[in-house]
This record gives sequence, structure tokens and C-alpha cells, in this order.
Amino acid sequence: KDNTILKVINCFKEDNPLIQKTLRRVTVEEGETIATKLFQILNERGDGIGLAANQVGIDAQVAVVNVKEPIILINPKIVRKEEETRYYEGCLSFPKKGCHTKRYKIVEVETDNIESNMTFGAGDTDLDLLESVCVQHEIDHLKGMRILDRAMELTIRRDKPKVGRNEPCPCGSGKKYKKC
Repeated sequence: KDNTILKVINCFKEDNPLIQKTLRRVTVEEGETIATKLFQILNERGDGIGLAANQVGIDAQVAVVNVKEPIILINPKIVRKEEETRYYEGCLSFPKKGCHTKRYKIVEVETDNIESNMTFGAGDTDLDLLESVCVQHEIDHLKGMRILDRAMELTIRRDKPKVGRNEPCPCGSGKKYKKC
């Protein structure tokens, strides 16, 4: 049994030769073993809703998503997409960065570990859309595509709240932010 401790590779600080590479297809059995590791990492971190094998240095077309329920994607392929939308998303491999991307509200996915195709985003809730975007994001990883490759614009997530218009300007002038 392989007890290697894996972690998400921060692509701003560490090299990840797999992040922009199309990953290899795997058997369902191998995919399920990898998926178990991916879910363990997600659970330990507690700050993500999806993870692809290449984000932890594994060359395999395996990803997991956990928005409404845990889902394993082994050798997945999007076979239908509907209703393009703009969505702001981030990525565990690129911490504190996010960008608006073009995604689809509804996607149908074919995967080796499920007999029938799965449809995501068909409901009307924010969670349905989030799950659909997450699935698309993880499948992109398996094809070597990053959100930075899809970015409509790149933004930096703020660790501190944004200064309000009527709050004192952080420059120390004593003026309200909107007047400074």
C-alpha cells in the first residue's frame, strides 16, 4: 500500500510539470484508489470543493468534486454544454488569485466509472451552478488547462476587506476614501 503523503502543489512557489499537461487515462480501479487520496486531501484542507490528480503530482485523469455530494470523475469528458455564463472562480493550485471565466450553466459528462452520463447545473440553485463550474474546472485540469488560461481578467483576492467609500483613507490623510 502506498502511504505517500500528498499535498496540493502551490504553482506560484513550486514547480508542477503536470499542471499544463494532458494526463494519462487510467483504469477504474486505479482511478478509485487515487480518488480516495484526493478526497482525503480535500477533507484535511477543508478549503476546497474539487481536486484533480495533477494538482498533487499524479499523472492520471482523475478528479473529485464535493459541492452537493462527493463525485468521482475517472477519464471524464464533457459531451454536452448549454448556456454560457461568466463565473468568478479560484483554484487551490493558485492561492489568493481568482478570475472571471466563461463557463456553461449545464454540462453533461461521460466518465468511465459511471454507466450513464451525469448532468450538472440543471437545477436553479447557486449550488447547482457551482457544482457545474467545479466539474468543468476539474476536467480542465485533466486536460492541462488552468483557470489562468481561461481568464477574462485576473484579480487578486484580498486578505483584508476593501476600504469603503466613506471610511478614512488608509493613506493617513484623514479624508474619506472616496475624496482622497
